[in-house]
Amino acid sequence: MDKAKRKAIIAGNWKMNKTPKEATALLKAIAPLVADADCEVIACVPYVDLAAAIEATAGTNIKIGAENCHWAESGAFTGEISTGMLKEVGVEYVVLGHSERRQYFGETDETVNKRTKAALAAGLKPIVCVGELLWERECNITEEVIARQIKLDLWDVTEEELKNVVIAYEPVWAIGTGKTATSDQAEEVCAFIRAQLAKLYNQDAADAVTIQYGGSMNDGNADELLSKVNVDGGLIGGASLVAEKFAAIVKAASK
Repeated sequence: MDKAKRKAIIAGNWKMNKTPKEATALLKAIAPLVADADCEVIACVPYVDLAAAIEATAGTNIKIGAENCHWAESGAFTGEISTGMLKEVGVEYVVLGHSERRQYFGETDETVNKRTKAALAAGLKPIVCVGELLWERECNITEEVIARQIKLDLWDVTEEELKNVVIAYEPVWAIGTGKTATSDQAEEVCAFIRAQLAKLYNQDAADAVTIQYGGSMNDGNADELLSKVNVDGGLIGGASLVAEKFAAIVKAASK
């Protein structure tokens, strides 16, 4: 991490876990453990938990995010949620392009781009996820895959808008598998992402972007991963559902 140039962010991605009552209990347990954090702390929760989460974190340093949004302001999109709905509830961040959305729900780089643009237009801060499949890594095309995703997902995003974008590098082979990229692998790809941003924008703009690592970061490996200069935080899955484990990761990012 280089906190002199950019913000360190630890964001929990709860996925399809926790009822509103359970969300309230978990956030109440997390809040005192991260009260002195020297990094941004976010909980990205299911839609039905948003109101409860915002109420539970009132007066704390925990920000609340959603796990997706649609690109249209309203319309015949059954089951979707608009950026305006999220803003009115009090959401600040939104996860976009997560590999599970791409794998199970047909997300493409085009739809991720449309959602990203809509989020930015509404004043939300998108956490845009990119990452390669195991087969793509074995074929030694990780950089080609990541470069394509960065270019397409951020198509027509201005340098000014980029200031509100967070990138999460999540190697698909390390999500929910217990496998984790080594700290050197994470640093290599996060540095490559920053280099791509410098090509698309400029070095100063790239240096200001927070690039998280997502992919089985936990309380046991967070220190090593976060010691790398281009790893600016984490998008945390399973460990974000246990207050003590999530707090330990926040503590590692606060050093």
